Amino acid sequence: MIEGRSTRLRALRSEDAEHHLRWRNDPEVVRWAAAGDPCFGPVTSEAIALAFDTMLRLSPRESAVFTVEDLAGGRVIGMADYRDLDPYAGVATLGITIGEKEFWGRGHGSDALRLLMDHLFGAYGLHRLELDTWGGNERAVRAFTRLGFREEGRLRSAVLVAGERHDRVLFGILREEWSALA
Repeated sequence: MIEGRSTRLRALRSEDAEHHLRWRNDPEVVRWAAAGDPCFGPVTSEAIALAFDTMLRLSPRESAVFTVEDLAGGRVIGMADYRDLDPYAGVATLGITIGEKEFWGRGHGSDALRLLMDHLFGAYGLHRLELDTWGGNERAVRAFTRLGFREEGRLRSAVLVAGERHDRVLFGILREEWSALA
């Protein structure tokens, strides 16, 4: 377990599937987490079971999914992941979803993402971390920027959300930028 100010990251467990099923069938969570991507949700419990079978077997040398818990009450509130870890280039891609809406805007996502960044830069000695969101997700853009990520580019009109086109916004942070924040 990795503990922060308001959250804890712990290994994914099979019983976490019920939370993922609920979040991925909540249109508002799907909108903000994945720009309404129908591949993210809605999903069946069978699809979640298959996905969990894969996620529980991931090699941490390449990717991992963590459960995000509220530190105060121990409640499961979201998930954080890294993928495409390239030890030679020293790069990984991150993701964060706070699925429990009452925890939105309270800093839990930022805290969990900071814990994941610290883990990857510290334990893995990576050189660069990257992530992305869609242009309409201003809360994510602000959180990523506060954590030291820099906007590195935009894929114009690459995301379709509720019939409207938005840019896909790409962010990155380098090890020396992360070190300067500590």
